[in-house]
Amino acid sequence: MKKLLYFFLGIVAITVLLGFVTNRMKAADGLKTANNSLTIFNWGEYIDPALITKFEKQTGYKVNYMTFDSNEAMYAKVKQGGTAYDIVVPSDYMIEKMAKEHLLMKLDHKKINGLNDDDPKLLNPAFDPGNQYSVPYFWGTLGIVYNDKTVKNPPKVWNDIWSPAYKNSILLTDSVRDVMAMVLSKQGYSLNTTNKKELDIAYKDLLKLTPNVKAILGDEIMNYMINNETPMAVVYSGQAAEMTSENSHLHYVIPERTNIWYDNLAIPKTAKNVKGAYAFINFMQEPKNAAQNAEWVGYSTPNMKAKSLLPKAVRNDKEFYPDESVIKDDEAYKNLSPYWTGFYNDLYLEFKMHK
Repeated sequence: MKKLLYFFLGIVAITVLLGFVTNRMKAADGLKTANNSLTIFNWGEYIDPALITKFEKQTGYKVNYMTFDSNEAMYAKVKQGGTAYDIVVPSDYMIEKMAKEHLLMKLDHKKINGLNDDDPKLLNPAFDPGNQYSVPYFWGTLGIVYNDKTVKNPPKVWNDIWSPAYKNSILLTDSVRDVMAMVLSKQGYSLNTTNKKELDIAYKDLLKLTPNVKAILGDEIMNYMINNETPMAVVYSGQAAEMTSENSHLHYVIPERTNIWYDNLAIPKTAKNVKGAYAFINFMQEPKNAAQNAEWVGYSTPNMKAKSLLPKAVRNDKEFYPDESVIKDDEAYKNLSPYWTGFYNDLYLEFKMHK
């Protein structure tokens, strides 16, 4: 009887031991997977795929690349916490919002290479003083693309697109802040104003633009312009770069006091592979990689050494690398409170209903 009891106790002990060993192995495999993979959450088509491959070969990390189509969609995913992203790419105002909500990790600048290579005017921005949470990735402006086949008097300032000559001729980017920015700038107000009187004046002026607006669209704008289907559009400089490269009749204008935007690399607080995140930031800070990425994506690189590696025609193009005097009064968007975000949204929706 005792032998039988010892036999069963032995089986139990072995089972417990095997379970312990199996769990330890699973934990080790999970840790190994977490340490060897890097989850990047970026805008669509916002990195040269060849660079992902190069990064994987160079570092041994396996990249899990995921995309979003708006800052708000990215923010919601990070806040929900369902996926542990190691790198995210928020724009200016969203960096400020996420930092205030403790969703981003403070960066250790000792672990980041090449910050001194970035354009000084793009460092220490108002939305992230001291770049505590962000490293510049791309930057650009909001402006006007026109077709010289149909537009004989090119616009130079925002006020020009209100001209009756452009009736049913203009495409607008479907973005609250961008549409409001052009009319706020036209009126001489801050692009981040929270003055109801100023916003009311701007809204009434925006309604006067309605006859000139052909449509309010997303990325489809590029095809319309490239195919000579519309004379003019309000777009981002990176979109303009792609359009002008495919249609020589298209030109980009930076109006007075427009939006200067920044997209940035940041590390969420929930990141599982912080070491890999820093490795990716440093990889993208390397001038050759940053230059390759800028050529592929078409947006302006903040890395001065990378800019010097770009073709002369690109780095000397004042439409996409404007002089300081052209953009000195431009504003980045700031994070608005929920109340003012709703206020802007309401005005924009009312404007769209008139279209």
